[in-house]
Amino acid sequence: MTVPTDKGRVAGATKDGVDRFLGIPYAAPPVDSKRWQPPAPASSWKGTRPATAPGPRCMQFGGDAGRGMSEDCLSLNVYTPSKRTDHPLPVMFWIHGGGFSGGSGGDEDGSQIAEANNVVVVTVNYRLGAFGWLDLPGLSKQGGGNYGLLDQEAALRWTQRNVGAFGGDASRVTIGGQSAGGHSVCALLASPPARGLFSGAIIQSGGCPSLTAQQAVARGKKYETAAGCANAADSASCLRSKSADQLLASGREFAGGVLSGPLPVSGGPELPIPPSEAVRTGKAANVPLLIGHTRDEVRSWALPFAKATKEQYEKAVRIEFGDQADAVLAHYPFSAYGDSYTGTYAFADLWGDSSSFYGLGGCQYHDLAGQAASRQPRTYFYEFDDPHPPVKGGLPAGFDPGASHGAEMPYLMPEAASKQLSPGQQQLSDEMVRYWGSFVKHGNPATPGQAAWPSYRAGKYMSLLPGGESKALTSGAYATQHQCSFWNSIDYDWLPVDPGQLAAQAGVSQS
Repeated sequence: MTVPTDKGRVAGATKDGVDRFLGIPYAAPPVDSKRWQPPAPASSWKGTRPATAPGPRCMQFGGDAGRGMSEDCLSLNVYTPSKRTDHPLPVMFWIHGGGFSGGSGGDEDGSQIAEANNVVVVTVNYRLGAFGWLDLPGLSKQGGGNYGLLDQEAALRWTQRNVGAFGGDASRVTIGGQSAGGHSVCALLASPPARGLFSGAIIQSGGCPSLTAQQAVARGKKYETAAGCANAADSASCLRSKSADQLLASGREFAGGVLSGPLPVSGGPELPIPPSEAVRTGKAANVPLLIGHTRDEVRSWALPFAKATKEQYEKAVRIEFGDQADAVLAHYPFSAYGDSYTGTYAFADLWGDSSSFYGLGGCQYHDLAGQAASRQPRTYFYEFDDPHPPVKGGLPAGFDPGASHGAEMPYLMPEAASKQLSPGQQQLSDEMVRYWGSFVKHGNPATPGQAAWPSYRAGKYMSLLPGGESKALTSGAYATQHQCSFWNSIDYDWLPVDPGQLAAQAGVSQS
């Protein structure tokens, strides 16, 4: 199966009723003088380019999952039904998660959604860590701190030019992403250069956080020092003279943890105002929105408090919430969580309900959906409530992760964990695939034969449960479950440090 693109023909492979075209370059390699610059056009090629394996991951820490890493990583993958219709198909453009420091478009297989819903799925790589999100004076004339965001926009423009050749409809592109991919979707909603490149949006377990230019440059200066270029006459030239491996090795602190890694940077032409402000004030793209999260988003991230005593738990709450700590402790007392992981479960609930992790999940997320729904009637909210989804990797003995961050992904895109789904969970997977596909096709998740999913403007959200138990509940029920009356009555900030740092400050043992 070969398809023409604007740079040359590509040859894919067919599997299970889906044509896969993998590792297609959408921009030039961002190396040498193109490092820390907006993405440049890809070069044309002669003949037919093989497109049967994903391209290399962008530079990142951690394993390569059988594929190498490279700065030359700006590629995408297209999944399209083998049986084409006479009419162009809607498109889902998917952005992977990984804290803007890890992951790959090749990690998530779009074939299940493509085949079940007769849509085209595009997954994309974008620059990560310091390669994609570094902001330093003099580094470039455009894009400082947002090169990864500009990569995503370049891939969207490639999709506009080329998806028709793969059977897609460029006028019906829904952007979607999970975790940092969800953050990216909110940034794209707020980005003027991205306006008109998509007609719908899906935000899974991602919010609308960003850094100011001042914050981003301060982080950039620390990276500049770690890379040994702080005292160079021309620090930009110094950084560009380093190898990719040297730059990666200097970026461990820049990559950070769950709350200390890169974020999109507001204040420039890519993001004139913070994405959260754009949504709140109606300056974000007004398109249909599907948004939601897992019930126990932050439970696994609260594991540094597994051995916390009552005194250490309360000390940590006082460090985080200051004058509001007594009220928080009254609503989330240590005594309410009788288990060997008491501190973990207690912090998981109060962080999850308060949206302390970049506004993710809980009451601030609930408000974000409400802000969007006030302007866009086709806004749909969900909570993934399967209490025992499959888990990748080992867990501490006796620990129940619940529906932690990322737990819904095996239900939507096949991976090893998919083989562990029970019959009831497989039914939920089938339902979610159809809900998401319907949203991509119609801007509405309504699906015949499945539980009705009212809009959030109607005061309803969808609780996604296995075994055919999914149901629409009232937003009031959500607010009660997550104690939103309390959280909306006090002033507090997002957690400013990673959980392990807070646990250390409170004296919690990690041995």
